[in-house]
Amino acid sequence: MFATTRPSGTTQEVYRELCRQARGLFDGERDAIANAANLAALLYGGLAGVNWAGFYFLKGEQLVLGPFQGNPACVRISVGTGVCGTAAHRKEAIVVTDVAKFSGHIACDSASRSEVVVPLLLHGRLLGVLDLDSPELDRFREEDRTGLETLAALWVESSDPL
Repeated sequence: MFATTRPSGTTQEVYRELCRQARGLFDGERDAIANAANLAALLYGGLAGVNWAGFYFLKGEQLVLGPFQGNPACVRISVGTGVCGTAAHRKEAIVVTDVAKFSGHIACDSASRSEVVVPLLLHGRLLGVLDLDSPELDRFREEDRTGLETLAALWVESSDPL
């Protein structure tokens, strides 16, 4: 059994601890879905002020819902649409401090007020995105983007391609 506790400390210390825990979860496991499910649960339980954490995987020109923690979510998002689709199209992370001010935002959960989305890239090829939402305005900062990029890269290197 793998038990986690919410890390404390600076944002950088929290992400260092989450990376350490993620490595433990991924150790000896290469299944992408299993690793995504565990990482979504780790982030949902390990980060304060988060009401949704999960994955969308690229299928054709759409992002399709993968493992997540939180309320039910939109199942399909077109690449280039909303925060997730825009991050996928650009192949770069996006931090949105107020989703109401993001043109084309898709409100899967009306309680979400801020969001961060990190693309999952394997040698430049888009696999999907890692998405986190918060009911708090301005919840996510550049330190969150950096920490989540590290965790997304760890998931990619620890998992067999979909």
